[in-house]
Amino acid sequence: MIRALVLGGTADASLLAAEIARAGIEAVYSYGGRTRAPADQPLPTRIGGFGGASGLADYIRREAITHVIDATHPFAAEMSRNAVAACAETGTPLVALERALWTKAPGHDWIEVADVKAAVAALPETSANVFLAIGRQHIAPFASKPQHIYTLRFVDPPEAPLPFAADVIVSRGPFTLDGELEMMRTRGIAWLVARNSGGDGARAKIEAARMLGLPVIMISRPQLPERSRVESVAEIMQWLGHRTCLGA
Repeated sequence: MIRALVLGGTADASLLAAEIARAGIEAVYSYGGRTRAPADQPLPTRIGGFGGASGLADYIRREAITHVIDATHPFAAEMSRNAVAACAETGTPLVALERALWTKAPGHDWIEVADVKAAVAALPETSANVFLAIGRQHIAPFASKPQHIYTLRFVDPPEAPLPFAADVIVSRGPFTLDGELEMMRTRGIAWLVARNSGGDGARAKIEAARMLGLPVIMISRPQLPERSRVESVAEIMQWLGHRTCLGA
């Protein structure tokens, strides 16, 4: 009997949860707890951390989890590392639902950097309108370049003062290409800072920057331990021994 744990919080994870529920597979959906009002899921849901790799291993044993699916954000490195360690400790099968990387194509003006610190360094010294599309957890280092006019976009309004002055947009994706073009034009955006999240859900801002001829500072994904990975919900369902009508 399968009892799966879905480490979620992404649009892909929500699609997977719907397929798992449709197939009648017993599963638990886990949110990290960073979003104040997470989307409802068709599976039993838990919210909050596990207490590191050892806490996750304890949860896997206590809840008789047979399969773990890491469908977290590609930059949720700590959770992904904990999943690898916990599944190794408990002997539990693990697979990652990992979006394909965005790749640079003709017309893209990218500066590829290793991390947030390098992204700050890559911004110009002269003042510019910058769209930081990197989530609220990673913005503090940009306070070292306060000359820029920053636009931020969060799912929830910030609860604490920001480390620098910024125009904050509170909105939940997915975002359309037309909407991203209008937002960038209205605010006079000259630079985009983004993480290489991949997939289709957040691609619109990358295409909008290409169409507007804007440079993009693209932060590479963190290095993670070796693990099994697939790129589609259909492959996850096959891994669980079920078929699905979804192609992705």
